[in-house]
Amino acid sequence: MFSRSRRNLARWFTLSMGSILVIFTGILYFLEAKDQMSAFDQELYQTSRIMAAAVEDEIYQNRRHITLEDVPVLGGEALPVESKLVFARWYTPERQLLQFIGPIPPEQLENASGFETIQAREYPSLNLSADLQLRQLTLPVFQEGQLIGYLQVATSLEPIETTLWSLRLFSMIGVPTALGAISLAGWFLGGIAMQPIRESYERLKRFTADASHELRAPIAAILNNAQFGLLEPIDHHEQHIRLENVVEIAESMGTLVSQLLFLARGEGQIAPEALQLIDLVSLLQKLAEKYTHQAQTKNLTFTCELPEQPVLLKMNPDLIVQAVSNLLSNACRYTPSGGSVQLQAFPQSHWMIIQVKDSGIGIPETDLPHIFERFYRVDNVRSRETGGFGLGLAIAKQIAQAHGGQMTATSNPGQGSTFQIKLPLA
Repeated sequence: MFSRSRRNLARWFTLSMGSILVIFTGILYFLEAKDQMSAFDQELYQTSRIMAAAVEDEIYQNRRHITLEDVPVLGGEALPVESKLVFARWYTPERQLLQFIGPIPPEQLENASGFETIQAREYPSLNLSADLQLRQLTLPVFQEGQLIGYLQVATSLEPIETTLWSLRLFSMIGVPTALGAISLAGWFLGGIAMQPIRESYERLKRFTADASHELRAPIAAILNNAQFGLLEPIDHHEQHIRLENVVEIAESMGTLVSQLLFLARGEGQIAPEALQLIDLVSLLQKLAEKYTHQAQTKNLTFTCELPEQPVLLKMNPDLIVQAVSNLLSNACRYTPSGGSVQLQAFPQSHWMIIQVKDSGIGIPETDLPHIFERFYRVDNVRSRETGGFGLGLAIAKQIAQAHGGQMTATSNPGQGSTFQIKLPLA
């Protein structure tokens, strides 16, 4: 699904950007051709004006024959004509042929004044390529306001054709290459654009799988207890026990659903408006009072070491309480009777460290890298029967990361574990 969507995004991106590129290239080619032709015509016009003056002198001097050597040549490398004329013709004011250079022209001038592009095949005697184009200028010549004749000259458009062919060749190679690059860029950008959607989809799929997996067993237990309660004859004591089991399982399912919903919210930073400037010491003291009583019921020694001065942090207090509670609950759960649990908080560089240390069963080194994964349990010791779903550490780590912090764990099997939440100081 995502690959198909990514291909569609890349395809539409390539189509849109490619269309813009082709249109831009076409406009650029048109403007360049127009500029080239304008410069070419300007040079041909200047050459014609000088020739008109020369031919005018010849007429007044009764010279009936001129050669190409008599035609003034314009120097300069900036313009393409360079007086390489194919033919030159002089017509009388009545448009009758008077003089010419090159192939034999028609006796009567039929062309209108101005520039015109003609084909070389019209003059086979020139021995030019039939596909070659000529640029022809018919110029009326005036002297003292009186028309004295028409000058018609032509030169090859080969210099412009060569330049424009180079531009076309560059376009034919460059445009497909650019389209290929655009296609690759579209595929890459499509992958980036699809990444958040893919991550959301993966979270949703993981949430659905986790929920269906974990809810299957408690739902079956509720169903079994409810069916047993419907049997006759009904033992009221047994029915009461069954109903208590249903309530306990339902409460457990509620906790599981809440945890799954929190994980399904996604990862990332918490919105700034959801953060408050809270005294971490006061928050942890209230939490310590709660777990002091819980540790006593399990014959555990609970100690709390907190800074004497208030420590203000920008945080969501409910989430921080949930994260630390998950660590303390795990510590009390997996520490045998007679052991110890310690809650500490202390500054370290630009961080505030919240540390939960226990003398419990510990975590094997091979399992330590995986303990923050959802529903991960170490062997058979850390199982659902001990009261956990395998989500507490995953939630605690996500909360720490959402506050811009980190969470780490160290452990020695049989000696205990130490968990640290690092939060940035305000």
